[in-house]
Amino acid sequence: MSDKENLYQQLLQLDGRGYKAYKAIQGRYNFPEFTLIIARVQGDTFASPSHFRVQMSQLVAGFPPQLYQTHSREIALRDYLTRQFAQVARQTSSRRGTGRSGLIAITSVGQTVLERTACGVNGESVEVRFVVGLPARGRQILGRQAAEMLCEDIPEIVGRSLKYSQLDPIAIQHHVETVEDADWLRQQLRSRGLVAFIPDGAILPRRSGVDDRPLETDAVPFESPDSLRVEFTCPNRGLVRGMGVPAGITLIVGGGYHGKSTLLRAIELGVYSHIPGDGRELVVTDAATMKIRAEDGRSIVGVDISPFINQLPQGRSTSNFSTPNASGSTSQAANIIEALEAGTQVLLVDEDTAATNFMIRDRRMQQLIAKDKEPITPFIDKVRQLYKDYGVSTILVMGGSGDYFDVADTVIAMENFQSSEVTEDAKAIAQQYATQRIAEGGKQFGQITPRVPLPESIDPSRGKREVKLKVRDVDQVVFGSEDIDLSAVEQVAEAGQLRAIAEAIVYAKQQYINGKRTLPEVLDRLIADIDSEGLDILTRFPEGDLVRFRRFEFAAALNRLRTLEVR
Repeated sequence: MSDKENLYQQLLQLDGRGYKAYKAIQGRYNFPEFTLIIARVQGDTFASPSHFRVQMSQLVAGFPPQLYQTHSREIALRDYLTRQFAQVARQTSSRRGTGRSGLIAITSVGQTVLERTACGVNGESVEVRFVVGLPARGRQILGRQAAEMLCEDIPEIVGRSLKYSQLDPIAIQHHVETVEDADWLRQQLRSRGLVAFIPDGAILPRRSGVDDRPLETDAVPFESPDSLRVEFTCPNRGLVRGMGVPAGITLIVGGGYHGKSTLLRAIELGVYSHIPGDGRELVVTDAATMKIRAEDGRSIVGVDISPFINQLPQGRSTSNFSTPNASGSTSQAANIIEALEAGTQVLLVDEDTAATNFMIRDRRMQQLIAKDKEPITPFIDKVRQLYKDYGVSTILVMGGSGDYFDVADTVIAMENFQSSEVTEDAKAIAQQYATQRIAEGGKQFGQITPRVPLPESIDPSRGKREVKLKVRDVDQVVFGSEDIDLSAVEQVAEAGQLRAIAEAIVYAKQQYINGKRTLPEVLDRLIADIDSEGLDILTRFPEGDLVRFRRFEFAAALNRLRTLEVR
């Protein structure tokens, strides 16, 4: 009797028994075309679903090596197969019993193409990791339905989603080449003196604030101003033209609802590649770009915000600033300094989510409130120094303050979602209508001092559990007894990134956070480990819901852990 038949009979024999009896099916089963691994069985019908893996030999899967021969192509193919598995699973699985019974699902995906542990591809095999809601009525096993799920539904899903002969070869090739072109473009930016590229014809507007798919009706294709148009010859697509955003200080201006924030949002997510049909497939941004905003109420620990804020009341230090409840201005200052500490090279700021008193202090306010009574040095007086001293560029959406014309290198105007370069006009206006404001904050930006995180302040335990981690949507991590709020960290694309970040904090504490290494040193070592060993290095057992994150989001999460202490 084959393993498949054995599993089928075993499940029939479990029919009607208590749910915990499902534990008996854990193990490996050799099906005709693949190996099924039941790695963990849920203890209750309402508990988290059971963890399954399928491994299929390339002799059966049959994917041509050119589809995964480079890292970029491999990630793209893994992404494609994850989406195919999810689609076929939705079509095949059905509700069987109570709770999560009947569920067959893989990690959820969005518009971005990311490295995920849900699927792996190499020259030997293809592997997928997914979850199954083993069926029951109440707490009684539904053995026959379980046998149908595991021995009929799963083979059908695997056969339709993981075998090259059953898939659309043109669609796969297009998916892989699109991602490869985007990755290639992103790598060319710095050599061309650019921080971002938006191709002609891109569709930037989204359907809604909660639906990241492209707008279907009335979407205006992007068109570059002639003065900013650049050309690239991509490895697959060939010649592409579009707007190159130069290094330096760039303003995006225009009336309300004309596309300023839409353009910035596309640039913000251009640190990731996107699926074909997204509209932003070739919108690319320097990989070391960080979106910054004000964040009232966040915790700040030992950050030197003195480049922006000094002379606080009661003589509070700003070179080692800590607070459990930051204001808009102190949080924005800390967010910038922390991003710089983590190694960012480009800052993105939208005035709609910025603290007004942090961004600008005009001449009239300078006259009314003397500098020795105002602790904040506004960003307008530091943004040029930041570029001159550290080579960090800034892109700002600015609709309310023309004072920034004085410090801008490039000014892009948006009107009805179409762009034009108005740098010369802005400079002429700045000369004609001089603000006469006095520059504040000295001649240098100031020091960026790396901090040393203390391991004893990072505790993932809760009650009797040594490690308690949980992710709520895409904006909150439960880390031990603490909630880490990442709702203001806008470049998190998928919940799986937060799951991986939580595991990475535990890993970094065990391996590298020793009270001596600075945070940048910890980040370097952590990212190097993931680059060489993959995300599986973060967990004791293979998990299917981890998604690759950037060093900046990891640092942001650690910085928002309220128990964190630094030296």
